Amino acid sequence: MTRHLEAGRRSRAVALWIISVAQLMFLLDATIVNVALPGIQESLGFSGSGLEWVVTGYSLTYGGLLLLGGRAGDILGRRRVFIAGLVLFTVASLLGGLATESWWLLACRALQGVGAAAASPAALSLIATTFPEGPERDRAVGIYSAVATAGGGVGLLAGGVITTYLSWRWVMFVNVPVGVFIVIAAQRVLTETERVRDRFDLGGALTGTAGVTLLVYGLINAATDQAGTAHWADPDVLVTVGVAVLLIASFVAIERRNPHALVPLRLFTDRVRAGIYTVQILTSTAMFGIFFFLTLFLQKVWDYTPLQTAVVYVPLTALLILGARFSSLLVARTGARNLVIGGLATAAAGMAWLSQIGDSTGYLTGMLVPTILAYAGLGLTAVPLTLSALSRVPAEDSGIASGVFSAARQVGGAIGLAVLGTVAWAAAAAVTGPTPNGRSLADHALAVGAGRGFAVAAGLVVLAMLIAALTMPRGRS
Repeated sequence: MTRHLEAGRRSRAVALWIISVAQLMFLLDATIVNVALPGIQESLGFSGSGLEWVVTGYSLTYGGLLLLGGRAGDILGRRRVFIAGLVLFTVASLLGGLATESWWLLACRALQGVGAAAASPAALSLIATTFPEGPERDRAVGIYSAVATAGGGVGLLAGGVITTYLSWRWVMFVNVPVGVFIVIAAQRVLTETERVRDRFDLGGALTGTAGVTLLVYGLINAATDQAGTAHWADPDVLVTVGVAVLLIASFVAIERRNPHALVPLRLFTDRVRAGIYTVQILTSTAMFGIFFFLTLFLQKVWDYTPLQTAVVYVPLTALLILGARFSSLLVARTGARNLVIGGLATAAAGMAWLSQIGDSTGYLTGMLVPTILAYAGLGLTAVPLTLSALSRVPAEDSGIASGVFSAARQVGGAIGLAVLGTVAWAAAAAVTGPTPNGRSLADHALAVGAGRGFAVAAGLVVLAMLIAALTMPRGRS
């Protein structure tokens, strides 16, 4: 009996690492290409606006299809959808690395997003169905969150190393051996979950997927650009966001009447879960904005190379990982609510401090200490937010619940770049000379704009903290 239990634990441990590494690969791919963009542009002849689609194309399909991917896992089997998504992602990575035309690479990036959108919700829901609620699931989610949250920092570091010593093609090729290994291991280790006997909600799938995709696209295009020009009133942005709102409203109406809903609205009638989704959107908004403008600040104002910038994120990524592991040990003792509130308060303090950054501030007190507070605080929230989002979800809804939680992160990222981008570039455009310490006007303006963006991020995290305090239950449940 003891031997059987030990074998079961080992099998679940291997399954957890397979799932976690796969999620790391999906999140890493959202940032790894950023450092390689100049090489991609030179090699494939991208225009400036077209180059943005190397990043946006992946984010759009990934974020837009997460709901559909989550429900597909519930109906078709989460192991099957997880492996199918991995295969598509791996093949698209191989073909993308071989691209000789710009359209070829863009198509492969979109296909990568489709594969990730299928596998990512299935990965998180496999954890929910494999590990029972309690200490074992707490530890599993802690490891999963620690590995997954490393995606952004590892992506930058890997991109910097690869583009410095190899070529941009290897930011695509690096996924191939990892993907092949995970597919083989998943077939041997993961067990299929019970399939929900249900029909696909075609109307909900079309309106929900199109609505989320257009919303993300509209928000990305709406942001004020580096010249200080706002695009919120541009006709194409207004039409895109307007159509997205209509589609999302239609989606809600369809889901309310459909017994086979793509996203059962009962997921949102739970006050705690609705609050968690809102907190996830707000924290992702702040996190993505901070990540984008801090990277830009380091390279443009402090003249860091891409590799130096990537190295800066190594200790910050380690803090996210340590925060996630530490919170998985604490959550049963302190309760999810206390950890989330404490983590968000710490992160908000760090972001408020970071808003004072300037072109002449020192590295230690101007950037390192405040970012340590911000990243450590956000790391503490990863596990309790994930556990709360999956808690008390029926097994037949675990896939779509995971999809909604993941979609909240992606939508939050798009909102972060739009809102914080608008604030930062508008503030930068308003700066006039003379500048302190003889810095160029452009550098000083960027420093001012980034600081204003960080201040808004701090305010969003404070709002998330208040929502968590009002919606999450007290105690250690």
